[in-house]
Amino acid sequence: MTNIIISLLLISLISCASQEDKIEKKDKIEHSETEQKKDPEILAYYNKNKGNDTPSKSTGAVSNGKMENGKLLPFYGENFSYFDKGSYLGGRAYVNNKVKTILLDSYQQLYKEVPNRKFRIMETANKSGGELKPHRTHQTGLSVDFMMPLIQNDTPYYELDKTGTMHYLLAFNNKGEYGKDTTVKVDFNLMARHILILNEKAKSEGMKVAKVIIKIEYKDDLFATKYGKKLKNSGIYIVKGLPKLINSLHDEHYHIDFKAL
Repeated sequence: MTNIIISLLLISLISCASQEDKIEKKDKIEHSETEQKKDPEILAYYNKNKGNDTPSKSTGAVSNGKMENGKLLPFYGENFSYFDKGSYLGGRAYVNNKVKTILLDSYQQLYKEVPNRKFRIMETANKSGGELKPHRTHQTGLSVDFMMPLIQNDTPYYELDKTGTMHYLLAFNNKGEYGKDTTVKVDFNLMARHILILNEKAKSEGMKVAKVIIKIEYKDDLFATKYGKKLKNSGIYIVKGLPKLINSLHDEHYHIDFKAL
């Protein structure tokens, strides 16, 4: 049964998994937009669909809702980028305008704190919200998937960033180690810091982090880190239990739902 569901997941995800330019492991990676090789098709799509200044309106639940005036996230940023061209051009990178501000502000803060790190945003929502297969939520523009930051021998690791939508199917063990190379592992401390920053920036928009979904077995390692200890005491809700399949699919990314205060 699990194999059937995984197959459906593969079919449902955008099949055009683009291959990003090779990201070399360096002591300091290039961050400036002007230093990234930009795809003209992506830039044209963003300019055409980025939207206006009309505020977004999210209604209903994240698993049964919709959005008006959804805003397209930029594909490229100083220290972040969207994870897949096919998904982006397929209209799966829209959010509520407040969430867009929260995300962009969080990456500005991370750039100040860890200027040698790069991050990836994964799928968010359709322009008008509603069903976004195969996700069960992502319907109001208030849900965002983030790629887990990875390290290898305490050095930032980006080679798995190039897998496009197939990244959702990468397998990590219960310690956050990549199944095909256990020297590659989740940077739990940096993930915790990002979540705390997201919640901080959300408050400025009259919102908060309502829920964090990660593989349940990660929580001990997450809470053992410097920022993980602060996260544990922050009051931010991190799921306490998940169905087996859903749990296994949140080993390589963390899902966050935002809500109004």
